[in-house]
Amino acid sequence: MSRVAERIAERNRDAAGAVVGYLPVGFPDLGTSIDAAVALVENGIDVLELGVPYSDPVMDGAVIQRATQTALANGFKLRQVFDAVAAITDRVDAPVLLMTYWNPVLQFGVDRFADELSAAGGAGLITPDLIPDEGGAWIAASERIGLDRVFLAAPSSTEARLRQAVEVSRGFVYAVSTMGITGARSDVDSAARGLVERLRAVGATSACVGLGISTADQVREVLEYADGAIIGSALVRALEEDGVPGAARVAAELTRGTAVG
Repeated sequence: MSRVAERIAERNRDAAGAVVGYLPVGFPDLGTSIDAAVALVENGIDVLELGVPYSDPVMDGAVIQRATQTALANGFKLRQVFDAVAAITDRVDAPVLLMTYWNPVLQFGVDRFADELSAAGGAGLITPDLIPDEGGAWIAASERIGLDRVFLAAPSSTEARLRQAVEVSRGFVYAVSTMGITGARSDVDSAARGLVERLRAVGATSACVGLGISTADQVREVLEYADGAIIGSALVRALEEDGVPGAARVAAELTRGTAVG
């Protein structure tokens, strides 16, 4: 069983469900991003999702775009993601996934990227712009070395696409709660519940909902029907405005009430 799927199953057995927390590597600098990720785990986050800064983040909202552009401006280099993963996994016991656009992996070398991520203690990749049809090299590399691969499913996806995402994903399927770019919203799209139901119908055993979750009530609502809730912009904004203590505080606030299922 994958490390991520095991942690999610554990949190659904022993609690209300799993909470996945996102932060970009290198924001505002490498050391602070590592400290912030550790603080998230120490304050209730079950699985870490570390964003790899990219020069053309077309699927990210304003808060995350601003953070990743700051990381790049401050000298972020791709190799630093492996340093960050190693440093984080040395300090806390939580699976660490990288959220990355596909081009950086391709340019680095798919097998080389997989090997270095595994050596650093990473659990796998979330690849928002890679569809299973074009993911043969990553599927083979991740299968060879035992890394998780998380593909996205959207409300607009056909049944065939959903089935394919379920079949090739390892860890969980990332259910996009609404169409468009990331960012906290006042209401999580009602399409999320229907999407998770459709994923269950085609065999999904682990589905997590992301995009727009920003309150503790939304976390609890999502965990009523999904295996995990993914929080991004709310945590990044807290880090931007109030540093590591702010990110820790928001993580604690958003995960409050999930401890007892």
